[in-house]
Amino acid sequence: MTVATSFHLFILTGASRGMGHAMAGQLLQPGHTVLTLSRRIPGGLAAKAQAAGAELVQWSVDLADDHNQNHSASAHLHGWLDDIAPQRFASATLINNAGVIPPLMPLRDADSADLMQALRVGLQAPMLLTAAFLSGTRHWTGQRKVLNISSGLGRRAMASQSAYCAAKAGLDHFTRCLALDEAAQPNGAKVCALAPGVIDTDMQTHLRSADAAHFPDQAAFGQLKTNGQLAHPDDAARVVLAWLARPDFGDPPVADVRTPRA
Repeated sequence: MTVATSFHLFILTGASRGMGHAMAGQLLQPGHTVLTLSRRIPGGLAAKAQAAGAELVQWSVDLADDHNQNHSASAHLHGWLDDIAPQRFASATLINNAGVIPPLMPLRDADSADLMQALRVGLQAPMLLTAAFLSGTRHWTGQRKVLNISSGLGRRAMASQSAYCAAKAGLDHFTRCLALDEAAQPNGAKVCALAPGVIDTDMQTHLRSADAAHFPDQAAFGQLKTNGQLAHPDDAARVVLAWLARPDFGDPPVADVRTPRA
């Protein structure tokens, strides 16, 4: 049986706002099936999917609970993928976009629950979901991709950002390891951890409104807004999805949209 050439699956976390919501909207095209995972169901996507002739599936999940086997998004995803015929989609893509910035303060003052949530959402959940995705699509015949939304802060240290920086650094390195795993497999997945640049989202609002006494870089983030250096979420989503569509996606496995490519 041949693979359907016009049907594509996209699985996206953190689709309720910001760039994630913009990506979800832009992925709603004829022949696309889009599965979103977020704590609240994103508004407006159902009507957009109907108008576009796309299939939309929305799960309300808390990725911080993915370690709990009774509420495991990754186990649910694996089971959901197992029920899909291996030839149904020409491609399947997992986009790990969700992330959490805990209260901005030095590690010595941080609350343990905030630290655990940031690491679970930003690193543990992407690893568990990626494992479920790759296992659940192991025998699929279409192209498979994993796009991990990283950050420049995974590659540059910043005071009062230990958990977020550590999660993104871990995301980058787990992607490098994953690329080695998949390169050795028949029809292995193409994988990339991509920094999307600075985007005008709630995260930026959180950073520039922080207490400068606890967050020394607060003024620098304020200047990004003042100087018009923040990308609109819709524009950032287009750039990221264009990168996903590149024929050389995954080479290199850790990249930045601000780095010129040939």
